[in-house]
Amino acid sequence: MQQLSYRCSSTKVPGDIAHYHSSMDMNLHLQLLHSDYVKARYFSSEKYGRDLFQVGLTIMKIPCKFFSYLRFQKVLQSLQLQSRDAGGNLKLLRGITSGPAASATHPDSIELFGKFYPRDDYTNVTPKILSKVGKSLQNQRNHPLWLIKERIKDHFYTHYLCRNRSPLFSVYDNLCPVVTTEQNFDSLLIPPDHASRRKGDNFYLNQTNMLRAHTSAHQHDLIRAGLDAFLVVGDVYRRDEIDSSHYPVFHQMEGVRLFSKHELFANVQNGEELCIFEKGCRTPYKQEMHTLEAVKLLEFDLKQTLKKVMAHLFGKGLEIRWVDCNFPFTHPSFEMEIKFQGEWMEVLGCGIMEQHLVNSAGAQDRIGHAFGLGLERLAMILYGIPDIRLFWSEDERFSKQFQVTHIDQKVTFQPLSKYPPLVNDISFWIPKEGYEENDFYDLVRNIGGDLVEKVSLIDQFTHPKTKKVSHCYRIIYRHMERTLTQEEVCTVHRAIEKVTVEKMGVEGRF
Repeated sequence: MQQLSYRCSSTKVPGDIAHYHSSMDMNLHLQLLHSDYVKARYFSSEKYGRDLFQVGLTIMKIPCKFFSYLRFQKVLQSLQLQSRDAGGNLKLLRGITSGPAASATHPDSIELFGKFYPRDDYTNVTPKILSKVGKSLQNQRNHPLWLIKERIKDHFYTHYLCRNRSPLFSVYDNLCPVVTTEQNFDSLLIPPDHASRRKGDNFYLNQTNMLRAHTSAHQHDLIRAGLDAFLVVGDVYRRDEIDSSHYPVFHQMEGVRLFSKHELFANVQNGEELCIFEKGCRTPYKQEMHTLEAVKLLEFDLKQTLKKVMAHLFGKGLEIRWVDCNFPFTHPSFEMEIKFQGEWMEVLGCGIMEQHLVNSAGAQDRIGHAFGLGLERLAMILYGIPDIRLFWSEDERFSKQFQVTHIDQKVTFQPLSKYPPLVNDISFWIPKEGYEENDFYDLVRNIGGDLVEKVSLIDQFTHPKTKKVSHCYRIIYRHMERTLTQEEVCTVHRAIEKVTVEKMGVEGRF
């Protein structure tokens, strides 16, 4: 991809735009220029629009005499930037839009968004998962995930402003879900032997490319682009258990905020005498490069920010608590749980960003924090949605309930007719090596699709003589929109039995 560079010294640009580094991938330029933040906020002001106009011309290397500001306003929102490949030929760069991303399957490669990824020993993504890529539920108007996203965006746009009253946080909700393993892991300082890299937990296209497991995969690129405060919203993919609150595709909102020394200590008495960095030792309360004062202020700002978001969504009477945890790329780190129907439920994770991560992205003079919100979990609590599969429903009885006139309009989900479940068990002897429970869940999901409501291990038996281990799983089938027949379920269940033996090397007990 061609690298472009420019300087903002002669053009005074508000907010994030003025902080771009001198070199950036053209595709990232496209995403930044097309971001909702730019479209909704900068175009509303002629002054900011003209500033962005100058930056846009510089990015695209278009002489001003060929492009007027008024024409720029009309064209930019539908513009598709062009770049030249090594041979000088024009290559079209496209944003990610809603709709199927994968076309016809190929035996030796996977096609996503018009690009082919060769299969290898790491490839484990299934057709069922590929069919979900590119749906972008977070951008489908009046979808409950869209409503949650818009409400959180509105909160940040309203309460976090620059000196010129433009929004401090920018929002990116259409970044491509296909990332490199370097973006998903290495850029976040996740060690090569860390458990989170396992094939059993992720969807790999091949050894070097994957479907992102978290929106944190874009942190490094956006910080490197010069952004100090941003939100990233998108679909993420993980191989996981099967029940009413887990699905292999879900949606996250990532938030990052970086501070300079002046910004962090601006409202602290004698703040000019304090420092954000030191050469100290790592403790449970701070990193070796941070002062204790800086970490405590960051932690306070982070928790206050997230408390305000939750109050905005659920009201001020909400009960919350913080639980210490240990994310591989944040320290210290916490999880927020809220009390819902008498039980504590995790809704987000957050922490102080590792300084090595910030430094590697070119922001050595800043310190920051990050958080990740699970949009499905928030929507299920806020609207009373009982099953995560409903977010993918095309039943009008579901979608019409969220046709609201304003994003803050109260909605209480009215359950669809509760169709009866059908339950079947499957038992098999597992091989001594190579069996991954998530592989079995993924196989069941791939064959049964959304007919499968829940899979649970109900019995585990070790033979006293042979020491062979047997697992018995209970599979609950339930259609979200109609009653299933036993014949339909038997057909699916027999297919699961057959493929489990063929693909996983188990010995059936059915």
